[in-house]
Amino acid sequence: MKLFGTGGTIASRLDYRTGAVIPAFSPGELYGAVPELADICNLTTEKLFAVFSENMGPEQYIALAKVIGKEIRNGIDGIIIGHGTDTLHHTAAVLSFMVQNQPVPIILVGSQRSSDRPSSDAALNLIHAAYAAGHGDIAETLVCMFGPTSDDYGFLHRGTRVRKMHSSYRSTFRTIGDTPVATVTGNNIKIIKDDYKPRRRDRNVTILPYFSEKVTMLYYYPNMKAEILDSLVDMGYKGVVIVGTGLGHVNKELYPAIERATAKGVVLYMTLQTIWGYVHMFVYDTGRDMLAKGVIPAGNMLPEVAFIKLGWALGQTEDPEEVKKIMLTPIMDEITEREPYNGYLVYQGGVPEVEDFIRKFRK
Repeated sequence: MKLFGTGGTIASRLDYRTGAVIPAFSPGELYGAVPELADICNLTTEKLFAVFSENMGPEQYIALAKVIGKEIRNGIDGIIIGHGTDTLHHTAAVLSFMVQNQPVPIILVGSQRSSDRPSSDAALNLIHAAYAAGHGDIAETLVCMFGPTSDDYGFLHRGTRVRKMHSSYRSTFRTIGDTPVATVTGNNIKIIKDDYKPRRRDRNVTILPYFSEKVTMLYYYPNMKAEILDSLVDMGYKGVVIVGTGLGHVNKELYPAIERATAKGVVLYMTLQTIWGYVHMFVYDTGRDMLAKGVIPAGNMLPEVAFIKLGWALGQTEDPEEVKKIMLTPIMDEITEREPYNGYLVYQGGVPEVEDFIRKFRK
């Protein structure tokens, strides 16, 4: 088993002089600080980076994918990646695309509270991640973080369908538009979705370490001006993920800029601000107009995942048809055929039936 450290809160402590959280621990020190890990697996550690996750980017993604490929080919039985939570889901998505057909679990793990705080989730998340990587049968790229606000279990989220949903709660990560793959404790995994890729004994893995930095996201807001999109094209961007309203809409003032962008070979993909749900651009004339102008609906891909996948696709080719084929061919559930009945659960507090339900779990 291998634990890679990239930094983040899980490898940090509170500086009581300034009140700020600062990088402090190496992966080896984290391993030593959680003695339970030794009972779960034989773990070696390596520090790759020491950055907060907002500083992770293509350079780190490519290096991480390559070193994962090397470790798998050398016979490692599972990989844990300690990572900051703010962009953990971006890295989970990019590794889902860059590292394919792996025979062992790749588990990304972080913490919302620094390791030296009494309320830290670092140790428990690490214990859960170690069990999933060392003993689990799910050979996919997964995010392992707190399940409920209690310490009962963690979730294993598929890397392309997970999102950080709260700035400070320990149970911040949610699978969007689906359910987690499994729950995990320090000695047990309970499968929720049985369509996972199982662990194998071979050492075969496909590493595709490509990424174009000329990709961006454009979060639409009312009265957005065409010059916003024009400026991106003028700066040489080759791909734009639009985060549109409703079923995938922007205002008509952007139409000329959309036409100019597609005429220059810039690829435009539509995702949703609603987070849950599918892009449906054939319902209203606004959507139909954009389809005719070359905007491509991205199904129910999360905006961040579409951004990551577009960067990965354009790192391989700038041919619009090839990019489209890559973008719209699902690799690891980034686009699904349907959203299950329990894939969208957002309850409103204050309502009697919801409050009765919450009291069962929050004492």
